[in-house]
Amino acid sequence: MFKRIFDFLAAFFGIMFLLPFLLIVGVLVAVTSKGGVFYIQQRIGKSEVPFGLYKFRSMATGSDKKGLLTVGAKDSRVTKIGYYLRKYKLDELPQLINVLIGDMSLVGPRPEVKKYTDLYNAEQKKVLQVRPGITDYASLAYFDENTLLGKSDNPEKTYIEEIMPAKLKLNAKYLDEVGVAADIKIILQTLKKIIS
Repeated sequence: MFKRIFDFLAAFFGIMFLLPFLLIVGVLVAVTSKGGVFYIQQRIGKSEVPFGLYKFRSMATGSDKKGLLTVGAKDSRVTKIGYYLRKYKLDELPQLINVLIGDMSLVGPRPEVKKYTDLYNAEQKKVLQVRPGITDYASLAYFDENTLLGKSDNPEKTYIEEIMPAKLKLNAKYLDEVGVAADIKIILQTLKKIIS
């Protein structure tokens, strides 16, 4: 309960504080490429309930039809402004809306698309018992995931067989520590990673 209150207050004040910046980013996304400001993708949340995850659109409209994984730092589908949004994780900021309405937490296992959660075994599905988050241990460990996939001859296979299982093990570590203290530690580590 306290974690939810912490999430709500942090998301509310975060949105209020960042509002001018969010508006500027939204305008830049709108005027530099065709399509909407936001990209909303169906992800699997707590108790396997789907929800719409908000991001600033960083790719050309319809790019998800060509694959769900972003490959390399220079994926041709990524817009010019989208490259910088992704590099500094600014495309993730609209997920504060998801936190505010209760779909997500600030910290928790990153939500996946159904295509990949369908591959989870019984043990791995335990990560779906908690609210997904904007950041977590796996996000920190795989901060440059797109670059790793860009070096692979078969990014889809690399993600499913190597990266996804490793991330799920880190998610399991978080499940043993769920609480505001662990969340604050991960948030600070995430901010440090972005700034560095």
